[in-house]
Amino acid sequence: MPRSEKIEFEGSQGHTLAARLELPDAAPRAYALFAHCFTCSKDIFAAARIATGLAEEGIAVLRFDFTGLGASDGEFANTNFSSNVDDLIRAADYLRDEHGAPCVIIGHSLGGAAVLAAAGRIPEIKAVATIGAPSDPSHVQHLFAEARPEIEAQGEAEVNLAGRTFRIQKQFLDDIESHKLSDAIAAMKKPLLVFHSPLDNTVGIDNAGAIFVAAKHPKSFISLDEADHLLSRREDAIYVATVLSAWATRYLGENDAKTETTPETEDGVVVVRETGNGAFQQEVLNGPHRMLADEPPTVGGTNTGPTPYGYLLAGLGACTSMTMRMYANRKKWPLVQASVTLKHDKIHAADCDECETRDGKVDLIEREIELTGPLDDEQRAKLIEIADKCPVHRTLHSEIKITTQLKG
Repeated sequence: MPRSEKIEFEGSQGHTLAARLELPDAAPRAYALFAHCFTCSKDIFAAARIATGLAEEGIAVLRFDFTGLGASDGEFANTNFSSNVDDLIRAADYLRDEHGAPCVIIGHSLGGAAVLAAAGRIPEIKAVATIGAPSDPSHVQHLFAEARPEIEAQGEAEVNLAGRTFRIQKQFLDDIESHKLSDAIAAMKKPLLVFHSPLDNTVGIDNAGAIFVAAKHPKSFISLDEADHLLSRREDAIYVATVLSAWATRYLGENDAKTETTPETEDGVVVVRETGNGAFQQEVLNGPHRMLADEPPTVGGTNTGPTPYGYLLAGLGACTSMTMRMYANRKKWPLVQASVTLKHDKIHAADCDECETRDGKVDLIEREIELTGPLDDEQRAKLIEIADKCPVHRTLHSEIKITTQLKG
């Protein structure tokens, strides 16, 4: 199952922007960047559902709140279309530095216009998709047409948009009117997929036509029959994610997408290989299971999976709990749940009275066991004794020989 990580990065105006990175359960085939609609947030249903859907198809997606929106810092009144485009560039920079450069960029509504303006400035982008996007950012002016005289006269005005109040400044109007996307779309020279609903009452279908005509081939259009502007129906958002994944894969190179099927490893065999994402990220293959290993940012990793020692402790903890469970079941004891908490550290050998090693440092694994259920003291003591007999525990205490050879 995909997992979501909460992250932060610095936006174009120096403020902290809130973001989420949706990651697949195995090494990502590619990274994508998602821009949300005007005055929306990264957590709007369409953004969340599409990001999750792409992650289920192996494409990691970064979605974030533009400056002054959602959980991001800054004042919305001080932003404009240009700053949104610059925030997108900063998001791409973050992905490139911390995980992997985005190969796909997706924008919804005004976010779609922003990705059309930004795509040419992100060299790694190989595919661009818009959803219900206006052909020019000035299209949003109709949302506050009644307040325009006040904005022109006073320099700003309070405007109600989708039940919320926003302060719109004249500089915002001047900025959106200065952007004409037709030239940027024509110069983009990247594969484009345009999603639009013929029933969209917020951004008319003629906008899709203008974008499509301005773009060079390869370009495609998908009609979102019966969908509304915000893709509020779950099936519409899922459909977009499914089509997007299939379409984008065509433009992902071998280094961006692992389209081949990896066979299951044999019983008892674990394969660990580099993914190429970040400095240390590894894909761990064990039978039908796919996992990630990584290091924390403090040592140059990207924290997308447990560390090697994290997996070591997990193996010991799982084995401990399973062994106690098997024993309790065999004895028909009322063990409701076993929980094992482990911590690894290194201590000076001189501080360890039970250690044979007397010089340097030795590894210390602290294991705390919690047993829930109406067990008596004798049963609890026996289960703690059984914990030390789990196979992994015995392996760690026995002499271990590791052989290494170069394949091929």
